[in-house]
Amino acid sequence: MKDIVKIVLTGGPCAGKTTALVRIIEHFSSLGYKVFTIPEVPTLFTQAGMNYLTDNKGFFYEGEKATLEVQLALEDKFTRMAQECTEPCIIVCDRGTMDISAYMTPELWAEITRAVGTSTPELRQRYDAVLHLVSAADGAEQYYTTANNASRNETNDEQGLRIARQLDKKVIKAWTGHPHLRVINNHNDFEAKMRRVLKEISGVLGLPRPIEEERKYIVEIIGELPVDCIESDITQTYLTGEPGTEVRLRKRCWQGKDVYVHTTKKPSSATEELVTERQINNSLYEMMLRLADPKRRTIRKHRRSFIWKGQYFEMDTYLDELEGLIILETKGIVEGERINVPPFIRLKEEITGNQKYYNYNLAER
Repeated sequence: MKDIVKIVLTGGPCAGKTTALVRIIEHFSSLGYKVFTIPEVPTLFTQAGMNYLTDNKGFFYEGEKATLEVQLALEDKFTRMAQECTEPCIIVCDRGTMDISAYMTPELWAEITRAVGTSTPELRQRYDAVLHLVSAADGAEQYYTTANNASRNETNDEQGLRIARQLDKKVIKAWTGHPHLRVINNHNDFEAKMRRVLKEISGVLGLPRPIEEERKYIVEIIGELPVDCIESDITQTYLTGEPGTEVRLRKRCWQGKDVYVHTTKKPSSATEELVTERQINNSLYEMMLRLADPKRRTIRKHRRSFIWKGQYFEMDTYLDELEGLIILETKGIVEGERINVPPFIRLKEEITGNQKYYNYNLAER
């Protein structure tokens, strides 16, 4: 099968997707990739006369169903075109199929996917990665504007900012369960946000990327967490492998659904590593468990993911032998950038770079 990678670029209003698309085309074209970009279908429909705010239920249903059908058709057509190219290809979707579900009830979404002959698990599996750019409305309000998209309905005031933040979280929730969902924070330096996009795509393509330490802390929960935080249960098993290579299986359970991912990490130099992630099915997962490293225990933890003031966090509460340990990890906060510590968490100890607290070492018997 030809090397074709399909990536969704999504996010809340005014997140920087347009700029990111330009950077992706420029950067990866210069590396020898053919880059296809699929336009945002709801914007095309709005410009053609669709009204997604209509009270006409029949009109809304047919419009959303058509939006999904056209999105699928465009992706399939561009995939066939990519198969005829001689160079490796990247297909970047300006929003993907699951974005559509964020704007309707779960019941209506289930009805529409049945009518189209698909399902939520099938739609998520169409993509190799999903990059969610956080809206400027959350943590970078001074840069929030609606002037760059005539089809946008959110107003540029406090109510509009609140709606934009809500949409941002709905879109993340729609894509939760994808094994390579990455949330790209806002930064004081917009260029840092763009560099993170390029870095994440490089990882999907199997290109070496810099070894970077996300900041980590042992924490204590001292208040109520946001009601919209995403909760999941993770089971992580390390497998035997060649020296210097970390191989793991991860099962993540979210809302009764299980996702299985096989990950390999291997240093390519003193400052870079190759990380390969692939989603596998339950049968292969069960079979590969037989290769579990007898020197390492299985890690079980309860994860809560959330955005606080434009920054994305993952907080893991460990179970079994590691019960009582809670680790907060930042995601995509660049060196020197101030961390917006949530008021419901107390930082007890910074453990960034402390190998004792790497999951791989925590698993050691």
